[in-house]
This record gives sequence, structure tokens and C-alpha cells, in this order.
Amino acid sequence: MQALLLIDLQNDFMPWGALPVAEGDQVIPIANALMPKFDLIVATQDWHPADHGSFAANHLWRKPGQVIDLHGLQQVLWPIHCVQSSFGAEFVKQLQTDQITKVFPKGTDPEIDSYSGFFDNGHRKATGLGDYLKDQGVDSVYIMGVATDYCVKFSVIDALQLGLKTFLIEDGCRGVNLSEGDVAQALTDMAAAGAQLVQSSDLLNSN
Repeated sequence: MQALLLIDLQNDFMPWGALPVAEGDQVIPIANALMPKFDLIVATQDWHPADHGSFAANHLWRKPGQVIDLHGLQQVLWPIHCVQSSFGAEFVKQLQTDQITKVFPKGTDPEIDSYSGFFDNGHRKATGLGDYLKDQGVDSVYIMGVATDYCVKFSVIDALQLGLKTFLIEDGCRGVNLSEGDVAQALTDMAAAGAQLVQSSDLLNSN
């Protein structure tokens, strides 16, 4: 079985949000168009407590973009975003959420960030997504969303490591590009790890 995996299509990652991804809103129509092509659609959702360690505001004299050691892992500091039950954490209104089969929250532990939809950044705990896909008989995943160079990239790499045939829907992603070239490097890294890069048109035009 094939599944569509939508990564973090939430208000705070849109151009109007607290951690804006340029053109992030342009992937929403692509997600809506692709969902009827799949029997199983799974979404991830950043769901941070307000005291999350990845928020620069929770560290004295720190600002977004700086890197610290957070309980033994390198951590990029971000603006406060996707706080549990806030507007910023909600899925974008235009996203057809009624077609989503199941949602997996991530980043709920204040002591460790979770870019991937499958595991936290230290692979200390699983979100349950991998086991769920296995139980559903999924062997191939098509991944899209935000941001290409963070949550999408790490979700793709973890999917591959779990033995899933993994496709990245390239035009269905947008990146942060904190440093120039980050998005291009992420695409290179995902392809090198074994992901197949496709366009949404490849899927929409197939039978």
C-alpha cells in the first residue's frame, strides 16, 4: 500500500506565521489535489509545549538561528511556534483535513526537538508513525510539506531507514534555507539516502 505523508502544514509555517517558510502556502493546493490519489493520508503536526527547549525565548540572551547544546544534541533555536492548542499549531484552514486518516503530533517533549515525523532528533522515542504504517501494510510513502531542509528531510531519511520505499514530492515542499544552499543540500542528501524525487504532476497524471 502507498501512503501520502503531509509534513507540518500548520499556520506558523506559512508566510503569515511565527516561523514563516517562504511560499509555504503554495503547497496546500498541491496537497489537496493529491489526497484523492491515496487510500491512506497521514499528517504530522508540530505540537510544542510553551516551555520547549528549541525556543530561543526560553534561553537567556539567545536569539533564533543560534545553535546550542540541548541535553546532548545540537539544537537550532527557533522563534516560539506551534504551541499546543494555539492558532499557529492548527492546520491551515484551506487544507482539506477531512481526508486525513490520522495525525501524529511531534515535538511534545520540552527537552528534545522532533523534526522527523517518526522519531525525536535523538531517536530516543518513536512517535508511533512507523508502527502505524507497518500495521496498515504500507510499503511506500510519498512525502511533502514543510520545511524541505528540516522536518521533511528528516522524515524522508527515517522512512528510508525503516525500509519504506520513499518518494519526495519536490514541488510539494518549501524550505527555510537558514543558510544559503540548505534546501539544495537537503535534496541532495535525500536522493543520496535513496529517496526518489518526483513532481506532483507525475502522480496527478497517472491512472
